[in-house]
Amino acid sequence: MDTISRENNSMLPVGAIIVGVIGLLLGGYSAIKLSSVNRTLALQEERIAKIDTLESQSGTAAAASEKATRDLSALTRSTQDAFNQVGAELGNLRTAITKLEESAKAPAPAARAAGGAPAVAGPDEYIIKAGDTGAKIAREKGVSLTDLQTVNPGVNWNRLAIGQKIKLPKK
Repeated sequence: MDTISRENNSMLPVGAIIVGVIGLLLGGYSAIKLSSVNRTLALQEERIAKIDTLESQSGTAAAASEKATRDLSALTRSTQDAFNQVGAELGNLRTAITKLEESAKAPAPAARAAGGAPAVAGPDEYIIKAGDTGAKIAREKGVSLTDLQTVNPGVNWNRLAIGQKIKLPKK
């Protein structure tokens, strides 16, 4: 029996050596693959860092874009409000100009005496006509402008009205 057990035992160390060699080969192969995976992982980490940087920059740009959009909206609103105010003022000015044009086109009413008859000048009076000035009246009537102004102290010589009566100084 001793012989049988010696024969069986002699194969056992050879089998262990074969399994050990296979283990070493598998360990070496896995070490090579692991270093390759580590290199690939390092490259991917660099790419991930670049992607994170780009993501941060795009977030900053998006925030700046949103702020610019808000600012533009505010400027648009304030510009529209200003145009509305200017438009209203232009409408008021147009109305005032139209009234002035209509009043300039309408004939000035002649001063009427009691009873509806046209004003008649007395011997020492003059009725203002279109285009009359103080100097022109003084020349026509042969009096000095100073005397004409002295006799009519309440008259605005810059705004003579058609049909207005003024007094003439005695010669």
